Parts: sequence; C-alpha cells; structure tokens
Amino acid sequence: MAGHDTRAEATLAYVLHPDLKSVRTRRLPEHGLAEAVALAAALPGLEMVGAEIVRLPKMQPGMLFGSGKVAELGARMKALDVGLVLIDGPVTPVQQRNLEKEWGVKLLDRTGLILEIFADRALTREGVLQVELAALSYQRTRLVRAWTHLERQRGGLGFVGGPGETQIESDRRAIDDQVVRIKRQLDKVAKTRELHRAARRKVPFPLVALVGYTNAGKSTLFNRITGADVLAKDMLFATLDPTMRGMELPDGRKVILSDTVGFISELPTQLVAAFRATLEEVLEADLILHVRDISHPESSEQAADVRDILTSLGVRAETPQFEIWNKLDLVDDTARAALEAQADKSARIFALSSVTGHGVQTLLDAISQAFEVTRSSEELHLDFAMGRAHAWLHAEGVIENEVLTDTGWTLHVRWTERQAKAFAAV
Repeated sequence: MAGHDTRAEATLAYVLHPDLKSVRTRRLPEHGLAEAVALAAALPGLEMVGAEIVRLPKMQPGMLFGSGKVAELGARMKALDVGLVLIDGPVTPVQQRNLEKEWGVKLLDRTGLILEIFADRALTREGVLQVELAALSYQRTRLVRAWTHLERQRGGLGFVGGPGETQIESDRRAIDDQVVRIKRQLDKVAKTRELHRAARRKVPFPLVALVGYTNAGKSTLFNRITGADVLAKDMLFATLDPTMRGMELPDGRKVILSDTVGFISELPTQLVAAFRATLEEVLEADLILHVRDISHPESSEQAADVRDILTSLGVRAETPQFEIWNKLDLVDDTARAALEAQADKSARIFALSSVTGHGVQTLLDAISQAFEVTRSSEELHLDFAMGRAHAWLHAEGVIENEVLTDTGWTLHVRWTERQAKAFAAV
C-alpha cells in the first residue's frame, strides 16, 4: 500500500557501545559497535534508528553513564521514539532498571541480546532447552522476567507485542524449579547424544569439526565440501544447531564433518555452560578446522577469541588443527596474492574461498594426508559363515589378495590399527 509506514510494525532500536577507558580490550570501539549493530540486525522485528560509541571515563554504579550523558541520551531516545536500547556490554540489574525507568524504554545488554538471538534461532528440542537453561541462569540475577520465550517452544523478542509487554514477576524458587526440570530433560538428550557418539566410535570414521567466529563462513564451507544444504547467510549466528554429515575424501577415506555453532567475543558464560553438550563434539574431534573470515578487519582478534573459547572448553593441545583463511573472494587482488603467499601448508594454514571453491581441493588433500597412518599386513582365514565380515573388508578396501578355499576365504589385508579394531567388533 502506498505510503504504508513500516515503522509501526517494528520496534525502533538504538545501539550504544560503552568505551570504558579503564578496560583493555582487543577490539577497537568502532569495530565493537559494528558487531553490536550486526547482532541487532540478526533479530527480526527491529528497525535500527541509531548507534553510537559512548566514551566512559569510569562506570557509574547506578546508571552506568554519568547524569549528564543519561539526560543527553534520553532526549535523543525520546526524539527518535526509541522503544529498545541495546547496550553492547554488561549491565547490572540495578543499572538496567534505572535506565529503563529514566528513558522509558526496554533495555538489553550484550548477554540479553545474544540470548534473544539464540532463542529465536534454536530449532531442535535440545537447542530450545539449552537456550532456556542459559536464559534462566542469567535471569536468576534479575528481578523481573523479560523473556516470554521461556514459556513457549520458540521465542525471542518477548518485549515486542503479545504477553511480553507485561513483565511477569518470578521468584528465584520458581526459576530454580524450571532449571531442575530443564536439566533433567537435557540429561536425557545428552545420554542419547553419547549413544550416538559410541555408535560412531564403532564405525569408526574420523571426526572433523568446523569451528570459528560467527559469520566466518563455516556453514558455506560445510555445504561446499559435503554438498549439504545448511542455512548459510551473511548474518551473525545464522546457524545454531550443529549439523553432521558423512563425506568421502579424495583418497576414498570416509570422515564425518561437523558444523558447530559460531563463537563470539564475550560469549555469555551461561551459553558456554548450556551448550557444552553440543560443543563436546569439538572435544571428540580428530581434526579441528578453525575457519577465519580473513576479510574482516579484526580477523586476528576474532581468531584469538576462538582460541580462548576452545581452551576453556578443554580442547586437547595435541588435537591437530588447521587454520582456514576463508572469504578470499572478498579481498582485492593484491591482498589475495599476499594472503596466498603467506598461507603455509606445512604450518597447516590454508587460504581459500568457500563461495567460489578456490583452494578447497588443496584443503581436502591436506585433510586426507592428516589421516595417513601406519598400515600393517596380515593374513586372515574366514569361513563361509563369516560373510558379513568378508563384505566389511571389501567395503573398507583393505584386501590385497584373496583366495577361495573349500571352507571359506584366505585373505591378505593391509589395514590400520583402527580398522583392525573395527574388524574385531564386526
């Protein structure tokens, strides 16, 4: 309809990035603000009407900002008819309550914003439960429940329309009861996941896990390599639930590739704890592919954040890792040539574009070589009743010579220790 005002259909939002002089960070405040805006853009139902960096000599315990800055920002919010303020950093319950009262808006800090995104994106039952658990852990420190998705299968943006407009008071006992209930359900899911892991160990194919900062292009690379159709968008946290696919490497070797949830700086501790069961796939990995958006101005800082999170998860130092410099298609020709010259296969660094496919074959060849292991020769005697074992050996491609006898087969095989163990379980 001509002249239709879409502003009425969305909550007008404003992003503030506090630049606290006393806090040292890896990030430039300009890049921090850009990431916060991108996070906000990942939520449906928001219309961004402004964003700015707020320099802070020191944090004020009551309202975070000084009284003059609070009044100045309040006037700006009122003039723009802002309904939601997103503060890219931690905000205490007292600060949140005071600022909401002073400005007459709904306010979310960085943790609350990321929780809202996860609540909106979780698709599987496990993902929904994990987000609920994380939100409850965070909410326990707050006096008023802000997330109506705790009472629905899916949620996010409980403050935009519907019952979220009325804040529901909830005491800590009610929250604790919900936490106990959700943990019980997650325990069941975790047991099922462990059964799946145990079954994979018997196969057993190596597990290759993709990790990286959110929006580094993991899902696009996953789709390129496996031919899968996982959601891949230029958006923070486009995919949330992990995906696994079996694939065949150039040398015929079979592996399982896992696409995990993206990491982000200052990832809420509640989310790290809640998603530990999902992220344990990384701990099980035989090879980790650390995917970096090499076109991003803070690619090195993002990589450092990812390494910090991997360490906090308990990833073993001996687990081999490849570093993938992705998105070469987004840099100019001069930078691309320089990056490809710096990439070093011997140092396990690979430059590629998951969109165009440039450099992907080199990576696949390197993955194949990473799983090259010592093979030994052995003679086996199978009777005809062991037809299943005979078929398994053919499927594995380990038979070098085969002779049919009166009672069965005499086979000369060449295999790895892993294959020998797997054969014993057939």
